[in-house]
Amino acid sequence: MSEQGALQHLVESAGVDPEVFALRPDYRAVLIAVDGLVPGPSDDVSEALLQKAEAFAVQLLAAGPVEDVPHVAAWRDAYRAFGAKPQRTRNSLEALVRRAATGLPRVNRLTDMYNAISVLHQIPLGGEDLAGYVGAPRLIRANGTEPFDTATGGEATVEHPEPGEVVWCDDAGVTCRRWNWRQGRRTQLHDHTTSALFILDALAPLSDEALGQATADLYTHLERLGPDVQVARRLMETPREQP
Repeated sequence: MSEQGALQHLVESAGVDPEVFALRPDYRAVLIAVDGLVPGPSDDVSEALLQKAEAFAVQLLAAGPVEDVPHVAAWRDAYRAFGAKPQRTRNSLEALVRRAATGLPRVNRLTDMYNAISVLHQIPLGGEDLAGYVGAPRLIRANGTEPFDTATGGEATVEHPEPGEVVWCDDAGVTCRRWNWRQGRRTQLHDHTTSALFILDALAPLSDEALGQATADLYTHLERLGPDVQVARRLMETPREQP
């Protein structure tokens, strides 16, 4: 199988549990698998993108508190629906908007890019290192036994999600807890990452058009990160009833 074929197979093998769609029928996700990335430090392009995102966040929060931002509020509601407390465990979009208002971190050009796009398009956007994956990604409601490789107080540890918690996982365990709250260590992006999986999570009021714009923007910036970048994508949404 070609590299392009392998990427497409990965995204086509991904799945969303019907229980997640039952929780939020408006949920959609775009998966983008990419290979051929050339690692590099933050650069002028990623810096300009971060500054644009920071200015956008300042303007956004000038109108009111972050919890009243429509797309943040939608994810707060989703967290409550599976038993999480959004004031204690913030969705990734809210966490980034809060940070962007005072300054986003400068990590590397890949991480900088997708953090900025998340803020600018008001969408949770996760990035995972495909080298750490075992099998295909799946979004499920956990039974509570799945392992989650993380760190506490600087020490490696294994935690388990709460029963019913919405988590991304693969064949080896949880890759991201509480939908888009915290990523595990095993699949986290590194300075040497050359193949990655990006997950764009969408809830109403984010429209299909806006989701498409965020996807296109991510595509554009990924393509500049190497001369031989290959990309595969898939949209996952609530299955439509057959007539």
